[in-house]
Amino acid sequence: MRFLNFGLSIVLLGWSVAAVCADKADPVVQVTGGQIKGSTLSGGITTFKGVPFAQPPVGDLRWRDPEAVRPWSGVREATAFGAPCIQGGDEKKIIGNEDCLTLNIWTPHLSFGSANAKPLPVMVWLYGGANVAGRTDVPLMDGASFSSRGVVFVTVNFRVGVMGFFVHPGLDAESPHHTSGNYGLLDQLAALKWVRDNIAKFGGDPNRVTLFGQSSGGIDAAYLTASPLAKGLIHRSIQESGSPIHPINTRAESEEVALEFAKTLKAPASDAIKFLRTLSGADIQKAAVTTRRPDGALEFPVIDGYVLSKYPALIFEEGNELPIPMITGNNVRETPLNVDISTMKEAIARNFGSQAPKALEFYGIANGGSGNEDPLYGKLINQMSADSKQRCGAVVEAIWRSSRGRTTYQYQFDPPAWGEAFTRHSAEIPFVFGNLVSHGSGNGVFTEADKTTSKMIQQYWVNFATNGDPNGEGLPVWPKANPKNRPYLEFTLHDGPVAREMLRHEICDLYIEGLKETIPANTAASR
Repeated sequence: MRFLNFGLSIVLLGWSVAAVCADKADPVVQVTGGQIKGSTLSGGITTFKGVPFAQPPVGDLRWRDPEAVRPWSGVREATAFGAPCIQGGDEKKIIGNEDCLTLNIWTPHLSFGSANAKPLPVMVWLYGGANVAGRTDVPLMDGASFSSRGVVFVTVNFRVGVMGFFVHPGLDAESPHHTSGNYGLLDQLAALKWVRDNIAKFGGDPNRVTLFGQSSGGIDAAYLTASPLAKGLIHRSIQESGSPIHPINTRAESEEVALEFAKTLKAPASDAIKFLRTLSGADIQKAAVTTRRPDGALEFPVIDGYVLSKYPALIFEEGNELPIPMITGNNVRETPLNVDISTMKEAIARNFGSQAPKALEFYGIANGGSGNEDPLYGKLINQMSADSKQRCGAVVEAIWRSSRGRTTYQYQFDPPAWGEAFTRHSAEIPFVFGNLVSHGSGNGVFTEADKTTSKMIQQYWVNFATNGDPNGEGLPVWPKANPKNRPYLEFTLHDGPVAREMLRHEICDLYIEGLKETIPANTAASR
């Protein structure tokens, strides 16, 4: 397996961006399952929170495909976020619970419920968090700003960690697909089906759905783009600091770890799943944290033969992903590798294969060197991590897709002039969401230049969701990707969004060569 170790997305609580306005009528909408009542916000936005899109995966439904919601009687209040899916562990308080499959909607009030209103593009957000954490009840990710620009905005809670990606022969035996794992991805697909069936009632266009996410949320968006199960559910994709070139385990690899995990909980081999379903979610979660592995074999998406037939990177390389418009990109420094030179060399060997000696020279750690430092990309610990886990993956994806004539746009995020920390992993989220707050998660002393950059980024994203092209009036031109000069857009305060070429090509070319060896050629799901 190639190197896997990325940070969690920002999930701390701050302050709310949109306040409920009590002097407007709260709307009621009929959706799958029954009626829901939302809230009217200041600024003309209507929101519905904690809307169930599947049955709670509890009891006998633990580690099963999400099932359709059961109808309810009367009007269900949809004014508060649902609980996050269970996560955390011994080192920190466990949060959330297993009754968590809900979504949230923001829609412009003026278009809501109007028979004459033109359907709006829909944007569906997947949180990051290494697929072991993440939640929607985070003010930083409030969708009101996006919605005010003319989109119906949706955020989704989905299973994470061992509850979302557990593989076991006992689960295979009871599955109609004869496989297990990827329940978190199946939750995302179930939410997308709910959007297809219901979003028109909120003013949204079910035929213009953009799936986007950050970190593992971006990776999941890429994985679903590589899955035939997503056909007709996704029409555009945006991957922020996450690409399909990310490492993923085969089913056999994950099963080996899962069997050992079941033994640690004293599950009988004859009926392990029945026993594990009798345990509390907290006990299972604690055990998963204490046995967590760097390769994510217990708690990350897997090649299961159903959602994913093979290594997603191979699906993209072969051109078999959904042929939809796509944006892919990264932040300048992302998550630094806090390791020594020896460990760094091992990671380079895994990521660059036979090109590792040249990569060692590029990074300045050949022949006893202590590593190069770059004024933009930072110290070696920043460079290596971002290159191998985000930046060069986006470059490769853009090359593969554009060489087949598939609409692709690439970016790099480097705006704040006031701190290195805000060019790292997750730093783009407040800019993308338009939620530049002075305290809480993602806080900072944001300037007028920051606010202008944020408005531009949001408009690019909304334009893309609208018509598959981020360009529009008043914005610097963002060129389509092509394999020859590899254009991309850099978001920077130094000279504004500016088109550049050949992003970090010296090391990314070595990475591309190394992929011929580091991506296994035979990674079909084994049973």
